[in-house]
Amino acid sequence: MDLSGKSYKAFIERQEALKKQYSPKQAEKQHSKGKLTAHERISLLFDSGTFEEIYTYVTPADQPVEFGKVERTFGDGVIVGHGKVNGRLVFAYAQDFTIMGGSLGVVHAKKIAKIQEMALKMGSPIIGIMDSGGARIQEGVASLSGYATIFHNIIHSSGIIPQISVIMGPAAGGAVYSPALTDFVFMVNHTSYMFVTGPNVVKEVLNEDVTFEQLGGAEIHASKSGVAHMIYDDEENTILALKKFLSYLPSNNVENPPVMADDGSCSDINEKLRDIVPDDPNKAYDVKDVINNIVDRNSFFETAELFAQSLVTGFAKLKGKTIGIVANQPKVLAGVLDIDSSTKGARFIRFCDAFNIPILTLEDVPGFLPGVDQEHSGIIRHGAKMLFAYAEATVPKITVILRKAYGGAFIVMNSKNLGGDFSFAWPSAEIAVMGPDGAVAILYRKELAVSKNPAELKKQLVKKYRDKIANPFIADESGYIDEVIDPAVTRKKIVSAFNALSNKWVKVPSRKHGNMPL
Repeated sequence: MDLSGKSYKAFIERQEALKKQYSPKQAEKQHSKGKLTAHERISLLFDSGTFEEIYTYVTPADQPVEFGKVERTFGDGVIVGHGKVNGRLVFAYAQDFTIMGGSLGVVHAKKIAKIQEMALKMGSPIIGIMDSGGARIQEGVASLSGYATIFHNIIHSSGIIPQISVIMGPAAGGAVYSPALTDFVFMVNHTSYMFVTGPNVVKEVLNEDVTFEQLGGAEIHASKSGVAHMIYDDEENTILALKKFLSYLPSNNVENPPVMADDGSCSDINEKLRDIVPDDPNKAYDVKDVINNIVDRNSFFETAELFAQSLVTGFAKLKGKTIGIVANQPKVLAGVLDIDSSTKGARFIRFCDAFNIPILTLEDVPGFLPGVDQEHSGIIRHGAKMLFAYAEATVPKITVILRKAYGGAFIVMNSKNLGGDFSFAWPSAEIAVMGPDGAVAILYRKELAVSKNPAELKKQLVKKYRDKIANPFIADESGYIDEVIDPAVTRKKIVSAFNALSNKWVKVPSRKHGNMPL
């Protein structure tokens, strides 16, 4: 090639024009808001030198000038491409707020749709980094149609490849349904927002004053709405956490999760587990202490930590292999299942099942949360979601009953007759239709009413109920659980059980899909 020729000169000029788009002034403006540029985000996410950008030089669609000038920039405000994350192929797109506010026009949407289709073809995860002012007004219905295509592609890829959204700026209006449809959502505290209608519309329609942060900030979505699963204080830590998170997931639904080398640092026998659950059944403890004493050291990655905290969900490594964990949390509402925790659990279980991740359930549940609000808001329907998810899942499923396992909640938490593969219990387990206090109050109502010392009688009857009905040995001897185990050998038992289930295969009925109670 003649490097002094006209065509090569045009090639160089176009590269120089692209560089001029990304001025230091624009970068500084992003930095002043506590945000990285789109290129900086991509660079931090991917292994050094592996990212390959595509469709770099496409330009926005032409629009009538009377509706406002559209900048003739390269790339149309979004970077798309592929590279390696932790050595594995990953596709990504990153909206660029410095180019027309990252607004989505028809070309912008086509770029995202193309990278989505490529990720699906290659069976690789896709990461969407969002920082956008929303649909480009000048392009009218074309931009709305672009969103529809993106949504369609997310749904088409659901359960086939992991799809993760990272909100690093605004996401408003119809744009919010893109992250809501994906598997997991990361947000950055104080710099990322999601809402269907912004503060100005809320003020106009409802006459309510609300800030961006109060309406759709990261903490709101992580703790109240449940839309966001993980939040961090800055973009650098968000991306580092995302890279770690990806190390637990397979690339697609026909692969198994990646396996790390087992360094042998965790003993299969851990006597600390004998001392975590209090002797008093009414005393709380932190189930994360149980989790961290079972799984590989420092491997537990909690999801949706701030939402529906009576249920803990997350990924961990066991002998270097990924497992999903669902655990009741006795230190929050005594570990009850309510509307939010049921939905949280069901969503997590279905993700694990879609991507071949075995599920460990740690059970200490006194029942479903009672109350008019819960009943009227649909605890029956929402609780049934978790029931459906466990029964539908075909991955290896193991339950360890740590303490309480009462009533319908016992059934829901992966009981054997619901399809659980192995069910173990600690000696501290209480398995029954209801708790001893409630059962005695019903069964011995007349006796308690005429007793001269009802408190003492109730105490005796509660002990009798625990000894004769609610202890785990009866469930063991009747075959409703597999074994009562020493807490110290829990890791050993779980490892052995998951190994036995490594070739589990279930023939599912031929049908289009089940009808989950949504």
